[in-house]
Amino acid sequence: MGLVAWHSHANLDSAAGNRERGISIEKLPVNFQTRTFDPSAPPAEMPPLKEGEEAVCDSDFVSTASVGGETRKSMGGQATLTVNHIKVTLKLNITIWTPIHATQHVQDHEEGHREISEYYYRTADQVARQIAEPYIGRIVELNGSDLDAQSDRALEKIASEITTEYGKELNTEPTQLLYDSITDHARNDVSYKDAVAHALKNAAVEYR
Repeated sequence: MGLVAWHSHANLDSAAGNRERGISIEKLPVNFQTRTFDPSAPPAEMPPLKEGEEAVCDSDFVSTASVGGETRKSMGGQATLTVNHIKVTLKLNITIWTPIHATQHVQDHEEGHREISEYYYRTADQVARQIAEPYIGRIVELNGSDLDAQSDRALEKIASEITTEYGKELNTEPTQLLYDSITDHARNDVSYKDAVAHALKNAAVEYR
């Protein structure tokens, strides 16, 4: 089964608004590698195998958001923060772990998990942009003795919200689980290509 880990980094860049305005999305190429392991002594960095699994495709979707804004201070310890720049950087790291002397059938099965992850990543930049767009122009009211610290916390909170929502929206788990159900974790003779196509098309309806 393909495991999906979401790493959401909310990186604050309070000066970004002074350099750029609007939304920028950077989608990096997929970082893919294959590794083999000894089933009797799997390496510590390898994700644990679940019941029925011989191999694993570890898909790690990473999103980093940097948010900038303009703060206007007024009398009485108050200010308004207007969000005017958001940059989101997206990554997908995939590692296929197969046992030594794995059959071609098992390797093909994990390739199916990889194809599902990469299918979702194709439109990841569109997903990130749709999530970020409502935040541009958002006004946050600030008050207190340390307005700069409040502004920083507000921008950091927005960055965290964006990466969290991205993780929810770009969720491959239903498709990956349906794929495993169709193929019985590579224990049957169903073509992995056919299984991938079916899972991508029907996950929203068939997944429970």
